[in-house]
Amino acid sequence: MSETTIAVSHKDRPVAFTQDEIGWTPWLMPLSEDQLTERHWAGLVDASRAKSPYFMLLARDPKILEARTKTDNDIFYNPAAGLPRAERELSAAAVSRANGCIFCASVHARFASTYSKRREDVQRLLDEGVSVGIDQRWNAVIAAAVALTETPLAFDQRQVESLRQSGLDDLAIADVIYSAAFFNWANRLMLSLGEPTPPAKG
Repeated sequence: MSETTIAVSHKDRPVAFTQDEIGWTPWLMPLSEDQLTERHWAGLVDASRAKSPYFMLLARDPKILEARTKTDNDIFYNPAAGLPRAERELSAAAVSRANGCIFCASVHARFASTYSKRREDVQRLLDEGVSVGIDQRWNAVIAAAVALTETPLAFDQRQVESLRQSGLDDLAIADVIYSAAFFNWANRLMLSLGEPTPPAKG
């Protein structure tokens, strides 16, 4: 086996969508902390991400990782205006559910539950899929995110009108688009680089 690849056991691999915390293992070898240069640390943006095999794999190209992380942070953590954090996370969870990314769905469903205090509704999205009916506003966010997931051309005036009728202004609608578009890309990257694993023991 090449030193740049990792053998992964498929035993106990998570196969169901969950809000529980699970792991993720790359198929390619991530960097180790002792390999990180000053540029790598800058690319990580947040030093705590050196504990994540995903970010340590992406750190092989620190310039792109830095741009990716700053974009992610601005979409999900910028509270200045737009969509509440819970619904940005709902959009990402819906995209991840549609794309079949069990790891990303677990992370963003958990955040959606934390910020909305609506764990049962979020779990319904995971259990029933993206056609679930929850309420007008959440249905509109999910439908818009899924339309973008299927193909950008599927997102059109119908989704915008539905979001407006649900009380979203221009900045909030932009946040639905940004969070869905980002996770369409992020899911595909994560799905092509590794697989979900059971949570670490201990």
